[in-house]
Parts: sequence; structure tokens; C-alpha cells
Amino acid sequence: MTSTKKDLFKPERLSAADKAAATDHTARGIVAAEKLAREKKTEKLKAQRLLQEADAEPVVPAPKRQPARKRTPA
Repeated sequence: MTSTKKDLFKPERLSAADKAAATDHTARGIVAAEKLAREKKTEKLKAQRLLQEADAEPVVPAPKRQPARKRTPA
């Protein structure tokens, strides 16, 4: 293996702006990946819910009860 200038000397320091840009780029990439995963999961769950609702029997609401009458003293 041959030694080169890159192997012998420390790399140049990045400016604060370059570091901030790299961090921003990485963070935006992570956020975008999480958003894509969340949207995929939401679509999957929505499809499952719609399938489950289609297979389920319709729910019949219970009949309404008449309110109790007040008794009058005799």
C-alpha cells in the first residue's frame, strides 16, 4: 500500500457553514424518510380498516328509551 498526501496529513477543517449545510441535508433526509414511512403505514392501515368494515355486519342502533315520568304526589 502506498502512502499519499491524504493519508499523511489531517484533512482541512470544514467551515461552520459547510458543517451546518451537511447537518441540514442529513436531517432533512431523515425527516423525509420518516414521512414516507409514516404515509406508507397510514395507507396500509387505512386499507385494512376499509376491508374490515366491508366484511363486518352493519351495527343496528339500540332503540331509544322513553324518559321516566315524574310521579305526582297523591
